[in-house]
Amino acid sequence: MDTQQQPLTNAPVNGTIFLIDCDRNHRRHMAEVLSQHDYLVYELTTGHDIWQQIETHVPDVIFLDIELPDISGYRICQRLKENLDTRPIPVVFLSRLSDYRDKINAFEVGAADFITKPCHPEEVLARVQNQLYLYRQRQQLSQQNALLLDEVRERTQIEQALRQAEAKYRSIFENSTAGIFQTTEDGHYLSVNAAMAHIYGYGSPQEMIATITTIAEQVYVQPKRRQELIAYLKRFDKITDAESQVYRQDGTCFWISEDIWSVRDDQGRFLCYEGIVHDISERRQMEDELRQQRQQADRLLINILPYQIAQRLKLGSRVIAENFDEVSVLFADLVDFTAASSQMTPQELVKLLNDIFSAFDQLAAVHSLEKIKTIGDAYMVAAGLPAPRSDHAIAIARMALDMQAAIQRFPRPDGSPFQLRIGINTGPVVAGVIGKRKFAYDLWGDTVNLASRMETTGEPQQIQTTAVIYEHLKESFTFQQRGTIAIKGRGPMTTYWLIGVKK
Repeated sequence: MDTQQQPLTNAPVNGTIFLIDCDRNHRRHMAEVLSQHDYLVYELTTGHDIWQQIETHVPDVIFLDIELPDISGYRICQRLKENLDTRPIPVVFLSRLSDYRDKINAFEVGAADFITKPCHPEEVLARVQNQLYLYRQRQQLSQQNALLLDEVRERTQIEQALRQAEAKYRSIFENSTAGIFQTTEDGHYLSVNAAMAHIYGYGSPQEMIATITTIAEQVYVQPKRRQELIAYLKRFDKITDAESQVYRQDGTCFWISEDIWSVRDDQGRFLCYEGIVHDISERRQMEDELRQQRQQADRLLINILPYQIAQRLKLGSRVIAENFDEVSVLFADLVDFTAASSQMTPQELVKLLNDIFSAFDQLAAVHSLEKIKTIGDAYMVAAGLPAPRSDHAIAIARMALDMQAAIQRFPRPDGSPFQLRIGINTGPVVAGVIGKRKFAYDLWGDTVNLASRMETTGEPQQIQTTAVIYEHLKESFTFQQRGTIAIKGRGPMTTYWLIGVKK
């Protein structure tokens, strides 16, 4: 079991959090984010650890992974809600599962919230702050109710005690900034306070009670929402942080969070439902904006980096560098592009390069290759990373041949088609991400350098390969031996022209 002690700073602790997550990297990342905002975090790796810790440390919020190695997260939450001492503690489920049934199961066992992993830091902080606010509101209300009950018991005359308790409750009811209500079982308001009427856009509590004759039809946007809440209350007697979309008096929609409980007399007979309402439209809007920003950032990151690498960066990996034993690398360069570019406007030049490289990008997607970068009028692509593949040399050869054919569609200013010089090689490489503000995924090693030399020493509309490529592909592709040429840094080398696919 990992534990993180109280922060070393003099800042006050905002709250105590149990973080139960079997994914160590995700757990440490969340713990770091929460600790930086002055939360005291206890990291737990198994479900049984919680029972030992909760004897000495009472958390304000519990983050709980559904899939634990020793016990289901659903079972842990159910046991917590069955215990009177731990029932009020909000439980936020963490899961890579996103099916709506998983969320239904979570809320059925008493979850306060549900977050799909990996979690975005701003989303985690926003949800923690909301849960702490609601939890402390409930604690405050419970303390007030306890004080009222103590005063009633201390009075010798029951009638006087009841009048005093009623007066205090009425003061809370009328002056609270949160909406407070009482309803019948069949869906009629018995009472609402001024804050409740204001939240729903009514001028007074009396107007709201007189106008809303059927809560199920006039309050909730989802027709069966009231029925769902009542079914849950009949089973558990209390609902915490139930979020619903509702109507204002003017017909507009907004989001609320409700705490609802059953009120019974001393003999256990049902009297009514009571509840507290909070307008959470602003928080929901913030969460939607955060979600949209996260999705946009994810799309941008995936456009820049391979998907697997982007996911590792999102989870907090700071240095990404890997060795690959078998990777095929291709360099392509537009022949005499500088001379042609002098005859074009800047707009024509950029549009032409964009059209050409977009065509190459489509070919890379068809062959499941990883585009590495463009440098001026040069294009670099690789096969066999970030996920290794056995047919990397075949894929890079087909890409080279398709690029030769594709470039014929793009005319130079004089009307003749552009030509490519292409070089390919295969072997071990080092791949990784460089940069802090602008990320770039790049390759290094002798294999990369030699592929570049194959391009620079090649000829127009030819694909020059090393002997290694030739040995990999000679059974499936047609080659022509070029002969021995001098390669910078390597000396004389025998190279080959890739002609086509054998029929």
